[in-house]
Amino acid sequence: MNSSKQVKNMQAIRARKTVVIRLVSLITTCLICMHGVAQSNQTVTAEMVESWMSELSNWGRWGADDQLGALNLITPEKRIEAVKLVQAGISVSLSHDYILESAGRQNPPFDHVMSGINGQGAFVMDRISFSYHGILHSHLDSLCHMSHNGQMYNGFSKQEVNQEGCQKLAITDVKEGIMTRGILIDIPRLKGVDYLDPGTPIYVEDLEAWERQVGIRVQAGDVLFIRTGRWATPAGAGQGSAGLHASVAPWLKQRDIAMLGGDYANDVTPSGVDGIAVPIHQLTLVAMGVRLFDNMDLEALAEEAARQQRWEFLLTAAPLAIEGGTGSPMNPIATF
Repeated sequence: MNSSKQVKNMQAIRARKTVVIRLVSLITTCLICMHGVAQSNQTVTAEMVESWMSELSNWGRWGADDQLGALNLITPEKRIEAVKLVQAGISVSLSHDYILESAGRQNPPFDHVMSGINGQGAFVMDRISFSYHGILHSHLDSLCHMSHNGQMYNGFSKQEVNQEGCQKLAITDVKEGIMTRGILIDIPRLKGVDYLDPGTPIYVEDLEAWERQVGIRVQAGDVLFIRTGRWATPAGAGQGSAGLHASVAPWLKQRDIAMLGGDYANDVTPSGVDGIAVPIHQLTLVAMGVRLFDNMDLEALAEEAARQQRWEFLLTAAPLAIEGGTGSPMNPIATF
C-alpha cells in the first residue's frame, strides 16, 4: 500500500517537473521571439509608416470636429497632479536664446531692430520678426504645420490652409496654455557621454532603460523632452542630428503622451526610412495629434534635474495667440 502511494507520488512529481520544464522552455522561446521582434522593429519601411498612419491614429477619438488632439489627455486632474510636483520652487527655461545668424539662409530667421535709441524721449522700442520653423529656434508646431496625402490631423483637408493662415488646427487651439507633468529623458547621461553623435538614433530600448534607471514611467498626458546634447555638441562633430527613430512611434502612442519635445527636430536625421525624411513628425502631428516642441535647450534642465535627482517637473508653456498660425516661438518653463 505504501509502495503504491510512493509510486503515485513519484509520478506526480515527474509530471510537475515536466510541466515546469515545458513552461520554462515556452517562456524562453517567447523571450527570444520578443527580442527578435524588438530588433527587427528597428528596421522601418515607408510601407510600415503608412500602415501606422491608420493604426496609431487618434482621428475621431475625441469627436469628428476635435482640434485639440492629444492635448485632450491633459485633464483637470492631470494638471492638479502636476502642480503637486513643485517642491523646491526652482524654475528653468527650456528655450535657447534666439539666433541672429542666417545659418546659410538668404533671409535671417530672426530679425531684431531697435528704435528710439538716439531720441530725446524716455522710451526705446524694438521690432522683431521670425521665421521660426526649422532647426534653429525653439518653437511649437501646431497641428496644421504638416499634412499627409492632402489631410491634416483628424481628417481636416489641407485646403483649410490658405494665404490668411490655418482655418483649422491653428496655434490658437493652444491659447489656454499647457500645464502638465513634464519628463526629461536624458539619453547622453544614460550612455555616460556629454552628447550623442549627430545621426544617432534613439530606440524604445533607450527610453525604457532610462525609465528603469530613474524609476519613472511615462503616462498618459505627459510631455516628454528627449535630450540628445545638441547644444553641447562641438562644431564639426558630424552630419545629421541625433533623435528618435521611427520605430519609437508605436511606443509613443501606447504611452498616450500629450506632447513631445527635443533639443533638435525630434526626428533622427537621416531618418533611416527610405522616402520619408521626418517620420516622427508625420506620425505625431498628423496621425496622433501630438504637437512638437522643436529646438529646445535642455542643458540647464539636465543640470538641475541631475542636481535634484528628479526627472519629472511641472511644465508650463503658452504660445503667442496668432490667428491662423502654424506654430509659435516658445519659452517653456520647468518648475521643480
